[in-house]
Amino acid sequence: PYSYERHLSLISKCQAAPLATVMSLGQTLDGREMDCIRVGSGDKTCWMIHRQHPGETMAEFYAEGLLTRLLGLDKDYVVVDGMVKDVLKMYTFYIVPNMCPDGSVRGYLRTNAGGQNLNREWCSTTTAIRSDGSDDGDGDNGDDDNEEEKHGKEKESFFHYEAPTLERAPEVYHVLKKMDETGVDVFLDIHGDEALPFNFLAGSEGCPNWSDRLKALHGAFLAQYCRTNSDMQSAVAYNPEEAGKGRMNVCSNQIAARFDCLAATLEMPFKDCLSNPDPERGWNAARAAMLGASVLEPLAYVGPYLREEGKWKNFGANDEYVRPTSDYKSL
Repeated sequence: PYSYERHLSLISKCQAAPLATVMSLGQTLDGREMDCIRVGSGDKTCWMIHRQHPGETMAEFYAEGLLTRLLGLDKDYVVVDGMVKDVLKMYTFYIVPNMCPDGSVRGYLRTNAGGQNLNREWCSTTTAIRSDGSDDGDGDNGDDDNEEEKHGKEKESFFHYEAPTLERAPEVYHVLKKMDETGVDVFLDIHGDEALPFNFLAGSEGCPNWSDRLKALHGAFLAQYCRTNSDMQSAVAYNPEEAGKGRMNVCSNQIAARFDCLAATLEMPFKDCLSNPDPERGWNAARAAMLGASVLEPLAYVGPYLREEGKWKNFGANDEYVRPTSDYKSL
């Protein structure tokens, strides 16, 4: 577990760091602060959020590892790491260690104090409801060429779900508002996954703006992450969404489309990492923290290519995008 007391201790340490600015982006339904740490002076903006699902505590250990390296929290705030110095010149970071503090305190697995899954609150959706009570099931406008053929002339009504709102998901509302102020050049949403026993990235393949540029950036970022930390791999992940059919109320999809940037969900296992197994200790807090600390190398690697027109074409064969599969047993 990662307790709220440990979270407050982490925030306190960050407040004492000379390089960091700690801010509250707003308050949750239970009145807790949405803590955000800003660090760096670069002209590229990197946002990283953690633990939208409060039961996925490995995500905040990841944040702790990242912040410890960036701010020298384990070295009396003295930063001697050359990579840290480079990325702080390249990026301005906005890091939210815990997106769902209310759910963390209440002991919830996936929701905030209002019962909302925050990772479905990143934009409004409209769902077609048919006279037989069924819906289009995709959480968007339900534009399916075969709808009339499948359902004949059944009458349809539409349910509009407004999101994010202060009443249901202030956590998302406040973070997204700040993102709109700062812009986003690269984004990661850190989670844990109960089903796939691997560390992996889920990309934005289903977004309407998925392009050769974003494909190349995703491939290069992930390839460098694998070279940096042997706990990361590229072959296994969620099956990519179909082109143009991504769920836009999902955080990383919304950010990828909203800012036309490299954006991904990073998932960690609950038990062990089968690509680099440790039968005795399994996946644990220390490994999650190390994975967080080692994200700086891939960020530094892709940084010069994020917005420069056409420069992404210079990535080599070792950086090519790998289309993943969730059927790891077939590999």
